[in-house]
Amino acid sequence: MARNTRINLFIATFILICVGTVMIYSASSIYALERYKDSLFFLKRRLIFLSIGLILAILVMSFDYKKLRKWAKPLLAFSIALLILVLIPHIGREISGARRWFKLVFFSFQPSELANIAVIIYVADFIARKSEYIKTFWQGFVPPILVLGGTALLIVVQPDLGTVLALGIVVFIMLFVAGVRVSYLLSLVLVSLPALYILLFSVPYRRMRMMAFLNPWADPKGSGFQVIQSQVALGSGGLFGVGLGHSRQKLFYLPAAHTDFIFSIIGEELGLLGTAGVIILLIIFIQQGLKIIKNSADKFGYFLSLGLVLIISLKAIINIGVSCGILPTKGLPLPFISYGGSSFIFDMISVGILMNIARTGEYP
Repeated sequence: MARNTRINLFIATFILICVGTVMIYSASSIYALERYKDSLFFLKRRLIFLSIGLILAILVMSFDYKKLRKWAKPLLAFSIALLILVLIPHIGREISGARRWFKLVFFSFQPSELANIAVIIYVADFIARKSEYIKTFWQGFVPPILVLGGTALLIVVQPDLGTVLALGIVVFIMLFVAGVRVSYLLSLVLVSLPALYILLFSVPYRRMRMMAFLNPWADPKGSGFQVIQSQVALGSGGLFGVGLGHSRQKLFYLPAAHTDFIFSIIGEELGLLGTAGVIILLIIFIQQGLKIIKNSADKFGYFLSLGLVLIISLKAIINIGVSCGILPTKGLPLPFISYGGSSFIFDMISVGILMNIARTGEYP
């Protein structure tokens, strides 16, 4: 049973990665040729990221995942240090007003992706260590919330609110499942709402995104342009799509066609059948992830797998929701499919950890 779960998880992930690789080339080739004089530019980098991710995924599968517990605090401290360093001019790389990346040899590393996994590992270890105190306020609730708050603050400053919201939801669900009092969680949510409102509406570009989400046609050539073009792409595909490689929206109409809005290009080129296929594969991935959670051999493995499945699921839901216009633009990639370096690599590492946990799970 454990072997079947690992095989199904691997197959779903493998097909999603293959679909992503093909669609990245289709969505980016013309843009890459125009900007970099090489239509294979993004495809080549995707294959490099795939190689790195595969090596790291195999590495994390090769040792007992329980050993991650002793690295929980050092890994968290290291990720926080990177989040601080990336904010320093001339160390962190600034793109379009956001300072989220370190420029490495051939790709940009985003420390917030490492912070996601580091916080999830820390919270899973904390719950396993402090399970008898989890219902208490000072010993069971405050420590993980302080860690989440400090990490979130550093990521918001970059700024990257989408990642903070996704990570916050994951940690809240982990704590809720662990048995933290609902009154503590609800109180924190209520206290956080004014801050969230300020973050959304006091920053001009976020306010424009919210307005575009509520009514994109109020400014069809400005703030609403991306959402409208995304919906045009999805609508143009019909049932079977216009054909692989024949998207019109990728011809400099739809911004971020190979990254944040690749789902729209899939809908245009492969139609409803293509997008439904991607969603079904993601559902299979989540279903196998739930089996791993349910049959985890220990409490740490249970909450670690819960956090990893949640973060990947949330990113997928938010990305698809944004592409369809039912959620405000957040800039989160579609796991295994969108073009990206650190996000793609850490998603593959997460799969490696999940398969590691599945290998030692207690299956009927």
